[in-house]
Amino acid sequence: MGEKNKKITESASRYENLEKMPVGELLHNINREDKTVPDAVEKILPQIELFVTAALERMKKGGRLFYIGAGTSGRLGIVDASECPPTFGVPQGLVVGIIAGGDSAIRKAVEFAEDDLQQGWKDLQEHQINAGDILIGIAASGGTPYVLGALEMAKKNGVLTGGITCNPGSPLTEKADYALVPVVGPEFVTGSTRMKSGTAQKLVLNMISTSLMIGLGRVKGNRMVDMQLSNNKLVDRGTRMIMDELGVDYEKANALLAEFGSVRKAVEGYKK
Repeated sequence: MGEKNKKITESASRYENLEKMPVGELLHNINREDKTVPDAVEKILPQIELFVTAALERMKKGGRLFYIGAGTSGRLGIVDASECPPTFGVPQGLVVGIIAGGDSAIRKAVEFAEDDLQQGWKDLQEHQINAGDILIGIAASGGTPYVLGALEMAKKNGVLTGGITCNPGSPLTEKADYALVPVVGPEFVTGSTRMKSGTAQKLVLNMISTSLMIGLGRVKGNRMVDMQLSNNKLVDRGTRMIMDELGVDYEKANALLAEFGSVRKAVEGYKK
């Protein structure tokens, strides 16, 4: 590979002889590298804003948000997608994460799954993706065939596309309508993009999904008023939200939550 086309994410670590470092030094140096990630994300906030604005316009009209990736990138998309229904009370299927190799790849790597140029679009078609939807391709390297093929076909079919990569000038930046490129530099362990690159991708995904859900009205004030009450901790949190909003005691708030099933409905029902 020529120097001109060298991927930043594959460039040599700034640190040598890692196996000889004491544990404390290893941790200090990893932490030093991790601290640079939010700064890299900050530099692309204008690009993220443009993408979220365009995506929100589609989602307000019923569009869905898809994430697609391989390996770590695919898992990060699935994590973000799977957390939207319980956190914001949106239906399953509004935000969808897809990983090369299928759901089994969430736990165990599937060899060469990321190298199939056609399979990504095939996987998306199982969800009847259409021109009203949004697709974000996630690939630290920016060159994953599974993701690139999906993005190319999505664009041809009118889907709004974004791409998250840590390599400027990579093929992903050319395929996506909106390229989101936090440049985090070499990894502590050379090429281990599960580290800084993965952290950057997670931060960007947090921003995208959270700002979209707020734009869709799924947060009131600063509270998750539509969250699913799936365990005792969340029931307690919801009860305390109602207490704060209505000025009632814990017992009354808890009874309202049990009656109406969500913080939003309980507050609205009480005020009526």
